[in-house]
Amino acid sequence: MTIDDFELDLDDLERRMNGAIAALKREFASLRTGRASAVMVEPIVVEAYGTRMPLPQCGTVNVPEPRLLSISVWDKSIVSNVAKAIQDSGLGITPVVEGTVIRLPVPELNEQRRLKLTRVAAQYAETTRVAIRNVRRDGMEQLRKAKVDGVSEDEVRLWSDEVQEITDRYVAEVDQLLESKQTEVMAV
Repeated sequence: MTIDDFELDLDDLERRMNGAIAALKREFASLRTGRASAVMVEPIVVEAYGTRMPLPQCGTVNVPEPRLLSISVWDKSIVSNVAKAIQDSGLGITPVVEGTVIRLPVPELNEQRRLKLTRVAAQYAETTRVAIRNVRRDGMEQLRKAKVDGVSEDEVRLWSDEVQEITDRYVAEVDQLLESKQTEVMAV
């Protein structure tokens, strides 16, 4: 078997590693940093119309000021449900209801809370590194099977070096994203 016969799907490995990075970015966006962000309320689920639905499907989320979120609820009959869901969400923000508009003033973070958030960010990053390494392991397993099927050791080594290079690049991106998020969280 020659290198022409065996082709490791590096694009698939990169796509899967990109998925892990995208998930990390979503996790980081949901971390409260003392600044308002519409992403903060995306995971909140509201009991409405006899079912559970994501908060963004109940109204328009705006960020009129750096430290204020505003939610314009489309149906006034569910305003109290939206406010209750926000209250119960664990965001640590008390909603202020004004008709069909719910305002969420984002309070300053104290030093202890900032340190806790940096540890949470580090946990998210480590989970992402593990996911990237799992993708690498899958690629290396394909190479081991190819070697058994007759691909030469030199060719397997070339492919494995390429897989390792891709892995290193994505792990470095995770480290850079973590450093950036920790700096953002610790900024007063």
